[in-house]
Amino acid sequence: MEQLTLNEIGQIAVHVNDITKSTEFYRDILGMNLIFEAPNLAFFENGEVRLMLGSAEGEPHGDRAAVYYRVDDIDTAFVELKTRGVEFSDEPHLIHEAEGYSLRMAFFKDPDGNQLAIMDERGQLA
Repeated sequence: MEQLTLNEIGQIAVHVNDITKSTEFYRDILGMNLIFEAPNLAFFENGEVRLMLGSAEGEPHGDRAAVYYRVDDIDTAFVELKTRGVEFSDEPHLIHEAEGYSLRMAFFKDPDGNQLAIMDERGQLA
């Protein structure tokens, strides 16, 4: 019998305080494609992974999630998002480097304090 491995993310849930404000941030500021909304929920298309924002009384929000978004050019993405009003906690910087590979990231938060990042991977990990 083949051993089960969990290696592909289908959906990420992020708990938010104000679903309207957060939906506007993810859709209008970050430019994500809103798939559909349901009471206290908003679903966004992110390639093969769906992002679900959820707002419910008493649910934890902020500092409970970390979502990393791949970009082709982190410096360009950083400047573009800053012009849209995103406040980064740092500049794009090197996280890891190995022969034939580099990973750079820059971090920011959504309106509820959830940790988000843009990431730029170049090359292949050996």
